[in-house]
Amino acid sequence: MAAEFRPNESFPVKLAAILATAKRALWAIFILSAVLNVLLLSGSLYMMAVYDLVLPSHSEASLFGLAIMVVIAYMFQGILEFLRGRLLQHFASSVDVQLNRDVHGLISILSRTQSSVDGLQPVRDLDQLRSFLSGAGPTALVDLPWMLFFFVVLSLLHPYLGLTTLIGGGILILLTYLTEKMTIKANQHLTGLNSSRMELAETTRRHAEVLAANGMQSRFADRWVDASDAFLAAQGRLSGIANRMSNLTKIVRMLLQSVVLTVGALLVLEGKASGGVIFASSILSSRALAPVELAIANWRGFVGARQSWARLKQLLQAMPALTEHQLLSPPTKTMAAEAISLGPPGTNILTLRGVNFHLKAGEALAVLGPSGCGKSTLIRAITGIWPLGAGDVRLDNADLNQWPPDVLGKFIGYLPQNVELLSGTVAQNIARFEPDATSEDIIAAARLAGVHDLVLHLPEGYDTPVGPDGRSLSGGQRQRIALARALYGSPFLVVLDEPNSNLDNEGEAALAGAIAHLRERGAIVVVVAHRPSILASVDLVLLMKEGRVVGFGPKERLVPQLLPTPVTESLPGVAKA
Repeated sequence: MAAEFRPNESFPVKLAAILATAKRALWAIFILSAVLNVLLLSGSLYMMAVYDLVLPSHSEASLFGLAIMVVIAYMFQGILEFLRGRLLQHFASSVDVQLNRDVHGLISILSRTQSSVDGLQPVRDLDQLRSFLSGAGPTALVDLPWMLFFFVVLSLLHPYLGLTTLIGGGILILLTYLTEKMTIKANQHLTGLNSSRMELAETTRRHAEVLAANGMQSRFADRWVDASDAFLAAQGRLSGIANRMSNLTKIVRMLLQSVVLTVGALLVLEGKASGGVIFASSILSSRALAPVELAIANWRGFVGARQSWARLKQLLQAMPALTEHQLLSPPTKTMAAEAISLGPPGTNILTLRGVNFHLKAGEALAVLGPSGCGKSTLIRAITGIWPLGAGDVRLDNADLNQWPPDVLGKFIGYLPQNVELLSGTVAQNIARFEPDATSEDIIAAARLAGVHDLVLHLPEGYDTPVGPDGRSLSGGQRQRIALARALYGSPFLVVLDEPNSNLDNEGEAALAGAIAHLRERGAIVVVVAHRPSILASVDLVLLMKEGRVVGFGPKERLVPQLLPTPVTESLPGVAKA
């Protein structure tokens, strides 16, 4: 298991599928846009016909006939616009559907392996991409090539009209390019500020009780205000640039319409064009340049979507490919840590160096040592939570990454030091949210954890909602329910990080009984604890200091007697003795 992502060889296949869907959608949008842009000639042709044919002939029948035809053309135009919009929405939704499971996986992987990266950024990137694809931005980009079509039509009316509009179009395209150059870095800066702002909001939400109890609310409020002010200032600068360029584009386009109208009037005065050409050319020039103005108005969304796609593509290409099938049998014999070294994700600091130990079925290990010696890091290593910098963790001689994550999770029971339950019922939390979990298995895990009677005394028993992060329950209740979750499904490797920190005497007895039961059925138990009472339930001890193993073996040799005081920094000294 490496500390960095390995290339995902399956992503090019998924990318090819997405691009194939995009190609089909774009072809359909292109065809619809072609018909739409041809239909947009109807207004100009109608005006020319009225001025050049109907008014001189005073024919009401011709006027009504032309009016009916233009109404039909507008109806078809509205229907095609609706179909194009629906097609864009369907395309955007299909991209979301194809990527949303991978994006959810990225949230977990980034949060566990890249501490310096905002784990929720992939969600925002996918939302940004979907929002752009379903909006007016793609329409403007698809309509841009049709400017040439309108230039040709204007040139057929008179070359000067086409040349005038072409020059105006060049100016607007230049403005579009300048908008791109002026906003790309500002948009990247704004994205970073928004990520920092959302991270601060999440920190406040998760630690609201600590902030309130320690009088830190106003200080974090100051940090939030500073972050929001920086975000709003950057947003204001970016919006200012976009608005200035958009307004300048509107002015140029309106000026160009007047210039085209002036050129048309001169041509009429010189007898080189009819009166209807003046109005038709004004409408056609406006329609020819409308996609440029629309593109500039949506340029910020386009730049954001492009950056979002680049980030998503980079992360998804690097995302570890998941094993599709379970080829290995469930582990039943051994667990081994082989020269493992690692540290907090996203850093170059190693908090664990060269750790080796080997456990057999039915053995229980207590990991002891002073605070900060690497005990919790070791737990995250052997459960596969953090990627290894070096070495291997093996179950029955197979590396952890040889199993699909969801399959591997069935073999492991994990109780973290900071217990957090998930929003749902007690039963759902114990059953790890398995949709087909049986009541017998749930109750068996609860009984083994000694929490069955406690659950029965809750307002709705096993159907009691635990609230966000389990806030509806006490610390001891959360820990015992989380212990039942770790024991659910008869896992082979059970890893408990300070499982008795919030337990009373009854809970301690239930924990000891659970460990004894696990050993009896052939499971391997690894326990981190500071209370010496846990030593009565294990047969092996691993002593750590400064990220290294200073002792491993039977507890009778390493800890001659159960210490009456909490296991503290004196333990490494006991090991040496």
